[in-house]
Amino acid sequence: MQIQEAVETCVTQKYATFEGCATRSEFWWFFLFVWIIETLVGIAYRPLGGVFWLAMLVPYLAVGTRRLRDTDRSPWWWLMLLVPVVGWVVLVVFWAQLGKTTPTPA
Repeated sequence: MQIQEAVETCVTQKYATFEGCATRSEFWWFFLFVWIIETLVGIAYRPLGGVFWLAMLVPYLAVGTRRLRDTDRSPWWWLMLLVPVVGWVVLVVFWAQLGKTTPTPA
């Protein structure tokens, strides 16, 4: 999956779909897209960066939840974000692990 396909999947097709699974490439390409655009827009005009972040919050939570499900974990693992530093590290490790979903060859 390429970055364009991941963004289209997360923003248009599965904007608020929390069921199912997401491949590693879908999650990480979407994460990279959101991070780059939010950084660039935030540098240009900070309030607009916040608006973009809010617009991407639901699809980010959805793809993160689908990624956790792909690694056979409950979406309740999102609560690890409440634990400073360690929680983030744990989630990044979970999201980086191989999942049960195998991407279809192009």
